[in-house]
Amino acid sequence: MSALSGKKILLGITGSIAAYKAAQPCRLFIKSGADVKIVMTESAAAFITPLTLSTLSGHVVHTSIMSEGTWNNHVELGLWADVMVVAPCTATSLGKMATGIADNPVIACYLSAKCKVIIAPAMDLDMWRHPSTQRNVETLKSYGDTLIPVGHGFLASGLIGDGRMAEPEDIVDYISDMVIKNHDLSGKSVLITAGPTFEAIDPVRFIGNRSTGKQGAAIAIECARRGARVTLILGPSSLSIDHPSIKIISVESASQMYHASLSAFDNADLIILSAAVADYKSTVIATQKIKKKDAEMSIQLEKTIDIASSLGKIKKSNQCMVGFALETNDEIENAKSKLERKNLDFIVLNSLNDKGAGFAHDTNKITILAANGGLETFDLKSKEEVACDIINFYTSHILNKV
Repeated sequence: MSALSGKKILLGITGSIAAYKAAQPCRLFIKSGADVKIVMTESAAAFITPLTLSTLSGHVVHTSIMSEGTWNNHVELGLWADVMVVAPCTATSLGKMATGIADNPVIACYLSAKCKVIIAPAMDLDMWRHPSTQRNVETLKSYGDTLIPVGHGFLASGLIGDGRMAEPEDIVDYISDMVIKNHDLSGKSVLITAGPTFEAIDPVRFIGNRSTGKQGAAIAIECARRGARVTLILGPSSLSIDHPSIKIISVESASQMYHASLSAFDNADLIILSAAVADYKSTVIATQKIKKKDAEMSIQLEKTIDIASSLGKIKKSNQCMVGFALETNDEIENAKSKLERKNLDFIVLNSLNDKGAGFAHDTNKITILAANGGLETFDLKSKEEVACDIINFYTSHILNKV
């Protein structure tokens, strides 16, 4: 059976002369057992007709956000797809994708997509080399998108060089390989905690921290993309996560997070404790708002439940448990101590001394320490890329070693 059998592929076609080749990957996808829907820009229709592509795919092809007075639901298409492929992708479309200019159905679907996005650029030599194009390429990579390398050869301008769209067969092979690789968690159950916890002082005040839950959410999405069933225990957060393979349980306090985690623990193959759980809570929670007084006020605190330690004591041999350590000093030593004390298989360390790491950033810089003594340090990356690095570490060092 083909790796693409049963997969839902959304093919976006933009206005490059290479658009005439788009019929071939469409045909190959369908031959591999995939269901293909197509969106294209109006300029792409000058190179290949929507009728041709509609006939091949068996679905209506959209060339505009509105047609015959009806709004074409790009959000629905973006959520429908298992993979979105933009081939060919012009320099203009790269720029629009990087900056969010949704003036055609391809970009609108791209901005709505919850799936992996694969981009096959196609343009002239100098356009490909231009710093603005390369900046857009790096921006899209930072979003977690994958760009298929451009080919070298004769270009529409008559020049010879880089910029050709990859051949249709190579695009299909590339995506087939990606699907196989990216479903290495198929059949696995993953439990993830994310975000802060809020420990009430009175009905309006609480003890908390600056965690947004972004890293944990990125890990949840990465696991779901790779075929896992995910339970995400999420503390107070403004994040919106919508994925059919992610079950979200919203909690507020450390106690609530512990009990929710415990209920899902036995069935989990992989447990990732990325939440920034408050270490202390008030011993007494006032039933009414505490009024401001002239005199000083003190609050008696007690420790919250240590979720990692508690779960580490009941961890089974077939389970992998991952912890996080956010440190400000003696980072490696503190992380190693936490790794051992809480019976973790590996720990993800980040330091507030690293610019762009920690809470409230879209980036992170991590070091992974394993219980077997392994240590791997990564560069500053987007949190989506960091999520991929963490899961890659699990699959290569633990899952595939079992």
